[in-house]
Amino acid sequence: MENPIDILILSNGPGEITTWVRPVVQALREQLQHQPFQARISLILSPCPNATGKEVNIARSYPEIDRVQGAEYFWQFLLLGKTAGNWDWYQKGVVLFLGGDQFFTVVISKRLGYRSVIYAEWEARWWRYINRFGVMKSEILETIPQPYKGKLEVIGDLMADVALSASSSPISSDIMIGLLPGSKAAKLTQGIPLTLAIVEYLHQKRPKTRFIIPVAPTLDLQTLARFADPQYNPIIAKFGGISAQLHLEDPAYLETQNGVKIELYTSFPAYNLLSNCQICLTTVGANTAELGALAVPMIVLLPTQQLDAMRSWDGIPGILANLPGLGSIFAKIINRLVLKKGKLFAWPNIWAKQEIVPELVGELKPEDIANLVLNYLDHPEQLEAMRQRLRQVRGEPGAAKKLANIIVKCCGLE
Repeated sequence: MENPIDILILSNGPGEITTWVRPVVQALREQLQHQPFQARISLILSPCPNATGKEVNIARSYPEIDRVQGAEYFWQFLLLGKTAGNWDWYQKGVVLFLGGDQFFTVVISKRLGYRSVIYAEWEARWWRYINRFGVMKSEILETIPQPYKGKLEVIGDLMADVALSASSSPISSDIMIGLLPGSKAAKLTQGIPLTLAIVEYLHQKRPKTRFIIPVAPTLDLQTLARFADPQYNPIIAKFGGISAQLHLEDPAYLETQNGVKIELYTSFPAYNLLSNCQICLTTVGANTAELGALAVPMIVLLPTQQLDAMRSWDGIPGILANLPGLGSIFAKIINRLVLKKGKLFAWPNIWAKQEIVPELVGELKPEDIANLVLNYLDHPEQLEAMRQRLRQVRGEPGAAKKLANIIVKCCGLE
């Protein structure tokens, strides 16, 4: 048996944990089982404005990962090299970047004396000091000086690998509509009342339709249900006053005061369930990338009835929007500027550089959204056209396997 190695993964937010880290560690373990050495996989999280506080528990649920450290201990590790659990490190290893700031990879790999690998989705940085890159698209290579281009390999989009986890076997012959209102309070405050109102309208027109919410692993059912309670969430009044109560059966469900049920599924990831939906109504975020990778038609909703609710922007805007006291004011200003600019929000649209799935922004009316859904259901050829466009922009799966191969080679293991 050869000397053991450490593979240290750096990541941050819930989207990266679920759509990047998960497929990569699965591919790594599959690759490593054929190698004549022991490998230990550790994950260290850095602070993220989109974090929910449950990222550590999600990562610990992945059997491929041996050790996990939360974001609250990150700066101590970056500056002093000490983990909260006083981890030991093998002599040989690699640091892998899967979210956060690419500069962290430079610092930590130098301190540990490890090789370094970065997955670059849009931009490859610090190419002088990083050993290898797996990049999403060939366009990234155009920005790299010729002497360093040999460090980069185009591997595709890690998010496209979610399609490999989904079954094409139908779950139900019923019309099924997926609802993804978000996982954080800022989105759920508006998302749940809007969802309930849309569901009520759709049920009146198509009473046999099934409605499902794949509950995010960072969210428990009781917390989700509070946003359907008018005593807890006064925004419900702005969407027609439709509320709902939680029923803890199998599956659990929310039931409106008029008897409409929304099934709640906590299995994760819910790719098989989502793949069987005719269409999904979703907020912005990594969920649009997952739906896109699964080629599931979607309508993306950005309600602005409460303009200061959206505070999950990256970088300085996200920091300002989340400041105590003044955050609400900054959020309103930032959101007005962003909405006025007319940028694309859904990942498939960003990839395609045009709107291939509808993005509805503004003071949304439930009946308008419901009528749009009904129009799509009445014209399945339009849904199929959307599926085809999503397949075109998502890219081929297999990026995780290619990245795992880069890591193994980078360690000098092949």
